[in-house]
Amino acid sequence: MPNTDIEQLSIDTIRTLAMDAVQEAEEAHPGTAMALAPLGYLLYTRFLQHSPSDPEWPDRDRFVLSAGHACILQYSLLHLTGYNLALEQLKRFRQWQSLTPGHPEHFLTPGIETTTGPLGQGFANGVGLAIAERFLAERYNRPHHEIVDHHVYAICSDGDLMEGVASEAASIAGHLGLGKLVYIYDDNRITIDGTTALSFDTEDKGARFEAYGWHVQHVSDANDLDALTSAIETARAETARPSLIVVRSHIAYPAPNAQDTAKAHGTALGEEEVRRTKEVMGWDPDLKFHVPVQVAEHMNQVQRGIELEQEWQRRFETWSTAFPGLREDWDQVHSGKPRTGFLEALPEFPPGEMMMTRDAGKKVMEAIRSYVPTMIGGAADLAESTRTAFEGGGVFSRIHAGRNVPWGVREHAMGAIVNGIGLHGGMVKPYGSTFLIFSDYMRPAVRLSALMGVDVLWVWSHDSVGRGKDGPTHQPIEHYAALRAIPNLWFIRPADANETVYAWKVALERHGGPVALALTRQKVPTLDRSEVAPAQGVERGAYVLWESGDPDLILIATGSEVWVAHDAARRVASENGMNVRVVSMPCWELFELQSAEYRDEVLPPDVKARLSVEAGASLGWKRWVGDHGDSIALDRFGASAPGEEVLERLGFNVDNVVARATALLERVS
Repeated sequence: MPNTDIEQLSIDTIRTLAMDAVQEAEEAHPGTAMALAPLGYLLYTRFLQHSPSDPEWPDRDRFVLSAGHACILQYSLLHLTGYNLALEQLKRFRQWQSLTPGHPEHFLTPGIETTTGPLGQGFANGVGLAIAERFLAERYNRPHHEIVDHHVYAICSDGDLMEGVASEAASIAGHLGLGKLVYIYDDNRITIDGTTALSFDTEDKGARFEAYGWHVQHVSDANDLDALTSAIETARAETARPSLIVVRSHIAYPAPNAQDTAKAHGTALGEEEVRRTKEVMGWDPDLKFHVPVQVAEHMNQVQRGIELEQEWQRRFETWSTAFPGLREDWDQVHSGKPRTGFLEALPEFPPGEMMMTRDAGKKVMEAIRSYVPTMIGGAADLAESTRTAFEGGGVFSRIHAGRNVPWGVREHAMGAIVNGIGLHGGMVKPYGSTFLIFSDYMRPAVRLSALMGVDVLWVWSHDSVGRGKDGPTHQPIEHYAALRAIPNLWFIRPADANETVYAWKVALERHGGPVALALTRQKVPTLDRSEVAPAQGVERGAYVLWESGDPDLILIATGSEVWVAHDAARRVASENGMNVRVVSMPCWELFELQSAEYRDEVLPPDVKARLSVEAGASLGWKRWVGDHGDSIALDRFGASAPGEEVLERLGFNVDNVVARATALLERVS
């Protein structure tokens, strides 16, 4: 059936807005937005259960533009359907402090569920959103009282499907039978470098997804609204499997010269081509950013959204009356905070006990389990090693939404999926875990968690060359510096069991960004807090652990090297008669947030003899030790041997710290 006049006019309005905005910005990606205008129109006006006047409505459908380069499509749809995104913002596309950045950014533009652009990330975020939906539905829905029931829609591109993270995420989504996923693959057969014949036309993408366990359909023409409607309805009706709809489109349609060209993927069409395209569509080529009145009225979804939300609110109030305990629980988890009382539940460890900090973390998880009932996550096939399973929490599977998610060996997807869970709402501190060395596989997702300010937790164990016999392939070196370089990520490397407790406290209480914990495989002594400062100093990032008097020398250490520095400091003070201070610095980022006065209290500027002790790269330590200081660090790879021997041979022992500290004192004085 041909599109109605108002449908076609609305679709063409989306196309002209996309062309005009990209042309005004003088760069961007117009072609996909033009090609998928019919799909965007259908999703936002017929299928998405959303409320433009309340973008945070809990039971809204989620839409993820994994092909984030096509963001002008979404911005145009948000404007036309009534979100608080003025036409002026489309005119300021990609400009300083506009609400229409070059790729969608969460917490910036109303209606944007996640930050996308790095291809494949949005694909995996959507899987996380669906996992959260299923978990909350199982927790809160009751017969005849369904308050959590929404779909996750996504548009993905050739680039998304090429990225490994999407393959990992698609695999686990199929395994878990996430039937609320409705993904549309834009099969336009164009990449920036040319046609997909260069790199991506050998495999059958639909067959690949069927092998993953997805329900797959094909639509041969992106302009066929009836075919698109039928496919989406069928996908929504499929509840046992995630759905992929492969839609054949023509990039930059209906541009007379740019259609089906690689140029249309990533550059503005040019003024002349924009004019000709408008003429092809029967538009006045001199009109820019024009929205016909009838289109504005037809596409506006504000009233529809209000009615959808009001209907849900009535059901929610009925549910609340019937299940007041569940309502109280709902309000608590949607605050994003642990339940009251979690602080009192945190364990305290006796001095002297030798304990891996990963084991201390496990004890913390056991203690807080009931205070964060929607905290879910798991390890990348390493739960026994990282100690990050909730005992008795059940396994998240096709038939039960347990708290322990078996990610398999899929670190990259795990990171991106955890971000999606955290973005959903109602899920307090979802987490992902693996060995610290494999944070490399997660880095794009970790970076995005920081960029978005998502309240997620990364738990990485086996945090140094103390890992031992597995050798340098499994021993992190540059990782501390690399992770500390990510803005808004708090990287915490606790010294002992009690510092680990406070590291978890910091992680649970932080709002506005991720926290990463680096925990040991090897045992370290639990420091006697009657002889050294309390472990709550972790909350300030760095603190004076011990000193023999006003310092002539400061030893600064993190993690498993703190006890070594402490023992060495006592020897230096005893043997040399010099006053020595030991500073535990588990989190640089937290220390940077303290006042200058506090930082100078901990590291007095007039004390030039400063020695850092950390089993990682020296990069960055100059800031804390100063021009006259020194670092015991690792600017080489590790070795395969027992962990204690590796640390000993590489200089992380009391004798070497004493020798280096004594030499530093002599040099500086």
